[in-house]
Amino acid sequence: MALIHRAKIRPSKMELIAGWLPSRPWYAGGADPEVQLLGSYRFDDPAGEVGLDTHLVLADGAQILQVPMTYRAAPLEGGEPWLINTTEHTVLGKRWVYDACGDPVYANALAAAILAGGVQAEEYFEVDGRREFRTPTAQVTGSGDRTQQLATVDTVADLSSSTDGAVTTIRAAGWELSINRVIDLKADAAGDNTLTGTWSDQATPVVLATARLT
Repeated sequence: MALIHRAKIRPSKMELIAGWLPSRPWYAGGADPEVQLLGSYRFDDPAGEVGLDTHLVLADGAQILQVPMTYRAAPLEGGEPWLINTTEHTVLGKRWVYDACGDPVYANALAAAILAGGVQAEEYFEVDGRREFRTPTAQVTGSGDRTQQLATVDTVADLSSSTDGAVTTIRAAGWELSINRVIDLKADAAGDNTLTGTWSDQATPVVLATARLT
């Protein structure tokens, strides 16, 4: 379960993404992207410390991109290469925002979702001490076995992360994840160990990420 604060964030998430995309090799647009949010989904951090959400955005009216991000109250040790920027949250204060492909908390959550057949976290607004359900703007499903027990990683040093073309691969002891940065709506969604997703304008599931045990 993810608790969402009604708060202002400066710069906003879309502003963070727009400022970061031109430095990414898989982004095909110009220096000043126009970014439209299509949908987003969240995972849970079991410790309740790190925010985990992934944005599906249309960039420059052309590319559908997947941007997973993590939000921390303090810098991630060893995470400097993955830092997108910092932002000010009117409830939580200063937050360090990372490309989640370099964050072990995200890696564990994504591996569990794919290999253990998980789904996105339910989202709730916290309003005057009450929790109000928020309808998700994207829904994801892992194809794996819910009885699967996975080894987890604790630090950035436990991960190896690299990008080849439009795919970022995260390697850890026991499993390997591939995250599609550019979404191909025509890709076959069938097969083992996939994370597929839908959103308001996309009723047919598409492949967002894959995983394999090593």
